[in-house]
Amino acid sequence: MLKLYVGNKNYSSWSMRPWVLMTQAGIAFEEVMVRFDAFTPESQFKHTLGPISPAGKVPVLQSGALAVWDTLAIAETLAEMFPDKHLWPREAAARAHARSICAEMHSGFMGLRANCPMNIEAHLPEQGALIWRDTPAVRADVARLEYMWCELLQAHAGPLLFGEFSIADAYFAPVCMRIKTYALPVPDAIKAYVECVCALPGVKAWVDGALAEHDFLDFEEPYRLHR
Repeated sequence: MLKLYVGNKNYSSWSMRPWVLMTQAGIAFEEVMVRFDAFTPESQFKHTLGPISPAGKVPVLQSGALAVWDTLAIAETLAEMFPDKHLWPREAAARAHARSICAEMHSGFMGLRANCPMNIEAHLPEQGALIWRDTPAVRADVARLEYMWCELLQAHAGPLLFGEFSIADAYFAPVCMRIKTYALPVPDAIKAYVECVCALPGVKAWVDGALAEHDFLDFEEPYRLHR
């Protein structure tokens, strides 16, 4: 049985990606949630993950003695382990395109990440309006997302980025959460894609888990002192 180590569902965008991917694709796994108590060397979080992954971060996929960390490495490993699931698009050019946008998400969109941290339970439209007004980097990131998503939805006739569910949709699921939490202004085509992603059973299951946590972590919530 595969084992997937994840952080708090409400906050951990990186953990969300492989969890949603495996759940939506019907890949059986055991979930191990490692609470975000802190990220200092002496924290329980680091003590738990240290013996499993040298990076000391979530997510980690464990298969017997093999440990795979980093979301993109996990996604590629799962695609190799379960070729029948077609986790990447079936056509070669589409696969290359999907890998490119996932790598772009992996290393980019820093304005959106830094200013709109994932917080599924929260509804922060007022903060979102201020962020949108005052932060050009967020507006630039959302503009790039709009162009990318609209191009793919048109090319592959939707409703998901490459028609059928793929690693790319799992990869951008946390972005959909951010758009909803902060009520960022996006065109109707993007709103429709966000709603489609949120309706996926794998995403709904993650969101339900996030809402059930009731675990307020002040260092993850720059815009609230309490719930």
